[in-house]
Amino acid sequence: MKLKLVFIALIGVLPIAFFGQQKEESSKQPIENKEKKFNEWGISAGFGVPVMHSADLNSFNKGKNLFGYSAYLSIDKAITHAFGLNLQYDLGETNQGLSKINEGSTANSVGAKTKYQTISLIGDINLSNLLRKIDSDLPFRWALHGYAGFGTIAYKTYRQDEGSTSAPLITDKDFSMKSLFGQAGAGLKFKVNRRIDIEGRVMYIITGDDSFDGGGNYLGNADLGYNGYDSPINSRDNQTSDNYFNATLGISLKLGKHQSHLMWHDPLQEMYYKLDVLDNKNVDVEVCKKGDADNDGICDDWDRQLDTPVGARVDGAGVALDTDLDGVIDLHDKCVTVPGPVENQGCPVSPITPPVK
Repeated sequence: MKLKLVFIALIGVLPIAFFGQQKEESSKQPIENKEKKFNEWGISAGFGVPVMHSADLNSFNKGKNLFGYSAYLSIDKAITHAFGLNLQYDLGETNQGLSKINEGSTANSVGAKTKYQTISLIGDINLSNLLRKIDSDLPFRWALHGYAGFGTIAYKTYRQDEGSTSAPLITDKDFSMKSLFGQAGAGLKFKVNRRIDIEGRVMYIITGDDSFDGGGNYLGNADLGYNGYDSPINSRDNQTSDNYFNATLGISLKLGKHQSHLMWHDPLQEMYYKLDVLDNKNVDVEVCKKGDADNDGICDDWDRQLDTPVGARVDGAGVALDTDLDGVIDLHDKCVTVPGPVENQGCPVSPITPPVK
């Protein structure tokens, strides 16, 4: 019987607790834009040099280094002080070659160029904010970032044999969506001012395509039916992805009306401030939200006496000390430990009779 009563009571209480919790959660409103304290949006642009690294035709052959060019434009959104998302557009051209390729008894040098365009979504981790020391409250102007993301890549390739005067188009005449790709890397940012950052970045791009380097079709032998992965160039290596490095130098413009960007904010700053107050240290007026009007070391947010006389010692609430509780603060009291009237500057009117031994 008792178990049945307990069971019935639980059935009656649980719905009330559930709906009460739902009501409490629904009363919490999301933060509106006007209540936010930091800027969260930005625009970045830059240029760089791509270097074909892992491919049948790469940028370190033909006895010299072959470099291309690249440029990017991105829209940046900070989610927290340590994580953000970038929607990025890239375009560029890689330059690569091969020392020699043998086809029967013929030996010749091969060069290729690949023009590409990409659209990608990149995650941004602010490593400096994650690794900041708790005992350092100094503002920082350098930040190390880690990046990783994926997207789509479209490209067209040109290849030219040694002695040839033209560079025929190997892939389609127009850019076409060839494959998904991934990328990862790191960057070092420098804060010029509240609006502008400068960043050097190195990314490693994995195309996922063995024809990106221009080795998909064999020049001059289209009638042999070479194409894609079975061409003589691609047959030299078992790898199925042409990858390259892209080193860039860029500039970021932070948008918004606030003084600081979320990615540059130190989340421990509020704790530093409260520790200073608890240690009864002199707090800089600029740190106080409402200032320190009487310069007694206690912010006006917590000061119970906003007009403390200059030179008076105060307690933790900003009130001038009165040791003998006679209504005359210690700064003006001639007899600090003996109560007396205000008219006599805090000293008793009649002389004090010493106790009889």
